[in-house]
Amino acid sequence: MNTGLPPHTESSENQSSPQRRWTALGMKTPVLAVDAVIYMKDNCVVLIRRGNPPFQGFWALPGGLCERGETVEQALCREVEEETGLLVEPVQLLGVFSEPDRDPRGHTVSIAFLARPTGGQLRAGSDASHVKTFKRAPRNMAFDHRRILAAAEEIRNK
Repeated sequence: MNTGLPPHTESSENQSSPQRRWTALGMKTPVLAVDAVIYMKDNCVVLIRRGNPPFQGFWALPGGLCERGETVEQALCREVEEETGLLVEPVQLLGVFSEPDRDPRGHTVSIAFLARPTGGQLRAGSDASHVKTFKRAPRNMAFDHRRILAAAEEIRNK
């Protein structure tokens, strides 16, 4: 069976399933996350105030880590609902943000989407201490979220 792995990493133990092969290799890979840029009808963007480190007290886009077994689109919808109370639909891919130092906890790759609210009520939840809409981004933004907002503005202005 050709697994695409170098021959020295394959063994009968590792060939039982793709998951065991990857686990057996002991690979250290970046963590996968999602971020949402959500504009409300008044063209204000939805941000959460982080309730936990890193960047506790800073403003951030709603988002978080992908869980095993879900698509990035499903993760985006779940994270947005958990943090903001909003139901959303991913509308457009904004980009992949992968600078190794974008998150002080470790290498985290974020797939960012422009998302449209489809229901729910704006309320803080999960690890968000507050949720608020902004006409302009505040100074104290977490991670590289100012860069993600700039990518969203660029797309909206085309």
